[in-house]
Amino acid sequence: MELIKPEIGLIFWMTISFLCVLFILGKFAWPMIMNSLKEREVSIAEALNAAKKAKEEMAALKDDSEILLRQARAERDLMLKEAREAKDTIIADAKVKAQAEGSKMIAQAQEAINNQKMAAITELKNSVATMSIEIAEKILRQELSRDEKQRSLMQNLMDDINLN
Repeated sequence: MELIKPEIGLIFWMTISFLCVLFILGKFAWPMIMNSLKEREVSIAEALNAAKKAKEEMAALKDDSEILLRQARAERDLMLKEAREAKDTIIADAKVKAQAEGSKMIAQAQEAINNQKMAAITELKNSVATMSIEIAEKILRQELSRDEKQRSLMQNLMDDINLN
């Protein structure tokens, strides 16, 4: 029962003990605890500031990376466009060269055909002339095989010459 109804001496000594403990804690422990709490508060604030700065930097890096990505896409599109234009130019040049070469080959072929045609015509004329001479020679030999025909032919030729 004594604990339920404390006496004045117990209260006095308890109060003095509490005040001593409070004094010792206030003198030695509280400043260390308060310093630790302040340090912790400062480190938490610094960590929050660092996290905020990191978040801002990440946002800036994200924006920069998006800008770089857009620029890279634009450069890629430009390079593809230039490549297509170069391809089209090369194809057009090749077509023009092929047409010119084809026209040149056709002209050469036509010239060769004309040359061969002229050679064939010349050869044919020569053959016809040779055959005509041979035929005329055979006819004349046959016709002039007799002397009186030779004399009459000579007389006709002389008359023609005199008339002209």
